[in-house]
Amino acid sequence: MSMENILELQQVSKTFSKSNFALENVTFSLPYGSILGFVGENGAGKTTTIGCILNTIAKDSGMVKLFGKEMTDADTDMRERIGVVYDGDNFPAYWTAAQLAKVMSGFYKQWDNILFQKFLKEYKLPANQKIKQYSRGMTMKLAIAVALSHHPQLLILDEATGGLDPVVRDEMLDTFLDFVQEEDHSILLSSHITSDLEKVADYITFIHNGKLIMTVSKNDLVYNYAVMRCKENQFLALDPADIIVYRKRDFQIDVLVSDCKAMQRKYKEIVIDHVSVDEIFLLLVRGDHV
Repeated sequence: MSMENILELQQVSKTFSKSNFALENVTFSLPYGSILGFVGENGAGKTTTIGCILNTIAKDSGMVKLFGKEMTDADTDMRERIGVVYDGDNFPAYWTAAQLAKVMSGFYKQWDNILFQKFLKEYKLPANQKIKQYSRGMTMKLAIAVALSHHPQLLILDEATGGLDPVVRDEMLDTFLDFVQEEDHSILLSSHITSDLEKVADYITFIHNGKLIMTVSKNDLVYNYAVMRCKENQFLALDPADIIVYRKRDFQIDVLVSDCKAMQRKYKEIVIDHVSVDEIFLLLVRGDHV
């Protein structure tokens, strides 16, 4: 196992007896100093994977390493080094931010009240207002402020930017980019809002129906992956080795390829488009394999 990774999952699996959902052999790693976007539609297995990482869900098999070792329930020190933000209610609604700070200072050895107050100011969060009176954006900002105020090295965000307006989302993304300026800090950012990930992620891992589709560097996706818009006869003439997935549309066939420049040289007459992470994800999920 390498020391370059803050987080490693190897063949992590989990089945749920009451539903037919299963997480199957999920393997990926997150290097120090980077942001990994974890993409999948709702119900794809993102939250289950995060539960297995944090040991709040008992995995059936596989291995999770954090900071180079496996975490047991006794590893409270290791938990101190992880900040977590969930999509839903992170805190009791009848507390105020000031009360929350008191509780957290007893909970985390590293709790930094000065930093927390700085976030409250920066995010314009009233310290003595009950959390239930906060807007959705404010409650998410509060959760992120709490997560960062005990000086974690690893931040795990489960759909934390969902339902936020674009301005607030942009503020959050700036905060995340600041956080990973420290070389020993990393973020696992689970989201179905792929435009956020296009802005900040270094790597993107796609998950669908409990199975990992692929992990790829964001730059590779943006600069090298592309979609060829083929007519039927053009499609039939393609080398199958060039096709990752394809999808038939009304008058054309969309073909996902991983080396745009090489394809432009090889198939001069076919239109090739760079596309968004969203379109790539849709093709990966809904497309057919040769």
